[in-house]
Amino acid sequence: MSGTTASGRGRTAGVARLAHSGANRWTVLIVLCVSLLFVALDTTILYVAVPSVTEDLRPGPVELLWIVDVYPLIAASLLILFGTLGDRVGRRRVLLLGYGLFGVASAAAALAPNPQILMAARALLGIGGAMIMPATLSILRQVFPDRRERAVAIGVWSAVAAVGAAVGPVLGGFLVENFWWGSVFLINIPMMTAMLLIGRWLLPESRGERNGPWDVVGAVVAALGVLGVVLGVKRIGGGTAVLDPTTLGPILAGTVLLLFFVRRQRRREHPLIDMRLFARPAFGTSVGCIVLAMLALVGLQLIAVQYLQLVLGLSPLQTGVRMLPLVFAAMAAGLTGSKMLQALGPRAMVSLGFTLTAVAVLCLTMMSDQDRPWLLSLGFVLLGFGFQSTLFGAYESMLSEAPAEQSGGAAAIGETSYQLGAGIGVALLGSVMNAAYAPGLRHVDGVSARASDEASHSLGEAYKVAAGLGRSASSALRASARESFVHGLHVTLVASAVLLLVGAGIALRLPRRAAESTERAEGAAAADAATDPGCGSEPAPARSGR
Repeated sequence: MSGTTASGRGRTAGVARLAHSGANRWTVLIVLCVSLLFVALDTTILYVAVPSVTEDLRPGPVELLWIVDVYPLIAASLLILFGTLGDRVGRRRVLLLGYGLFGVASAAAALAPNPQILMAARALLGIGGAMIMPATLSILRQVFPDRRERAVAIGVWSAVAAVGAAVGPVLGGFLVENFWWGSVFLINIPMMTAMLLIGRWLLPESRGERNGPWDVVGAVVAALGVLGVVLGVKRIGGGTAVLDPTTLGPILAGTVLLLFFVRRQRRREHPLIDMRLFARPAFGTSVGCIVLAMLALVGLQLIAVQYLQLVLGLSPLQTGVRMLPLVFAAMAAGLTGSKMLQALGPRAMVSLGFTLTAVAVLCLTMMSDQDRPWLLSLGFVLLGFGFQSTLFGAYESMLSEAPAEQSGGAAAIGETSYQLGAGIGVALLGSVMNAAYAPGLRHVDGVSARASDEASHSLGEAYKVAAGLGRSASSALRASARESFVHGLHVTLVASAVLLLVGAGIALRLPRRAAESTERAEGAAAADAATDPGCGSEPAPARSGR
């Protein structure tokens, strides 16, 4: 056991030496951010390629849904598994494996001859993404032990994540218009190859110093639990009824498995995730803020894309360009987040970020079926800055509150919260949107009840129904659908603003100052070590009866 402890100390010393080498650690940050950029791109880049994929591979409706959703679904379910595995076997090792798998899966997706192979390739991309995402954040936590420098690094990291997701449709639109749909995957291959070679040479290895075996059963239970919940939530977002067995069943099964996972972790001497982290106000509140921020805005982003394309008639590329103010504002918030955190503290920064985002959302209620580019640009700037400030403050507080040896598990919790919030947001705000949109199409002059019912599913469906009607009825249905969609958008914006203001209230539980959180985290870690030696790097004393 002494050899294990010595090797752990050697690894820690290696990371510490890197932390004091300024040029190296900032170079490491660049490598981590570039790899994260391409993982984030793949979350949204396929959206604009769906029509081309449909025309070329002819997938059925269910197959098309899985082609789009299987990547985030698999990634979300495996984040805890690979985040905690990295703490045990080495975060760099898991990250490099993720690079390799992501590149191979991208090649398979680009050259897929049928929907089944494309679905399988997207699933492999999700596995690779789940290896990469928590590893980038946990390595960052190790390489930047100083909280001020770590805040700068997290600001850059979070800005890159926002840019990747937001730029995805723009880049995807450009590639599809100039090449073919497979090019949206092909761009990953040279970059992941470069990241694999550079990362093997440059990135430091680090792992937690906890003894004891990795809880394989717990990792699988957590993966299946998250998979069930996210799958059920996505089905709700796709329009399936909440009480439908295919929706309710996965959610209930996933919830039971997650409760079993929590109970198992509390009883284990060497848990995957120390559940006492959630008892620390800064950690639990930060996780809640991440979920709520994503819940309030991700579903809204998808609705905004529909508004720009279907109501204003913009192309996918024009839609992406219109959303660039949001991207640039998010980048600015990430890059200035460290100074804002030092000036305001976590509590004020996250709470004000929520409030600013709510104000931006309410400003967007002035949108109509007429194009108002300046209003949209202003709203998107406020939205991007406020939203990214919220996520930055929450991620920074969460990661700083967790002990360094548990950074992989903490990063996995943060990323899982991000994915869960996004899935729930699409389902919740999508349901609000549908509930407000559908009533406006019940009685349209010259349109049958059956056609009205089909048109009430979505604005895109309404346009398809209108194309098969006479000129007068078609015009009436299209006008009613646009008016109903804008009304539904306004209702959804107000609902989102309410959620954001609730988040601003919850954020008041965060520490007032960043230093306060650091001191409290160090004190809590010392107390934990004193009361439960089994959670440290040294072996726990033998328990009676064993």
